[in-house]
Amino acid sequence: MSNEEKAFFLDLLNAAIDFYNMTRSPEASARLIHIEVGKNDRVAVVEFSGEFCTSCGVRDWVEDLVYVIKSMGYDAELLKYIEPNNGVELRRIGIFKVRL
Repeated sequence: MSNEEKAFFLDLLNAAIDFYNMTRSPEASARLIHIEVGKNDRVAVVEFSGEFCTSCGVRDWVEDLVYVIKSMGYDAELLKYIEPNNGVELRRIGIFKVRL
């Protein structure tokens, strides 16, 4: 994958996260932690923090980023959802696969 394609992927994720934060903050905020770009796969690791609406289900707040990316015209899926084990921490990690 070229540097141009990596830059495009990074720009796409930043735009999606900016929109997510604009529409869901302060209840939930997302922050890009890491991207992995393989020959066919593009994976993003995103941290979510905030008060969340627990009656909605915290996982739903993480999955919402999939819908933001899809609304931009790209296919995405949540590969893994990671919760802290201590039950106190208000952050979650989502690992997403994006197909351009």
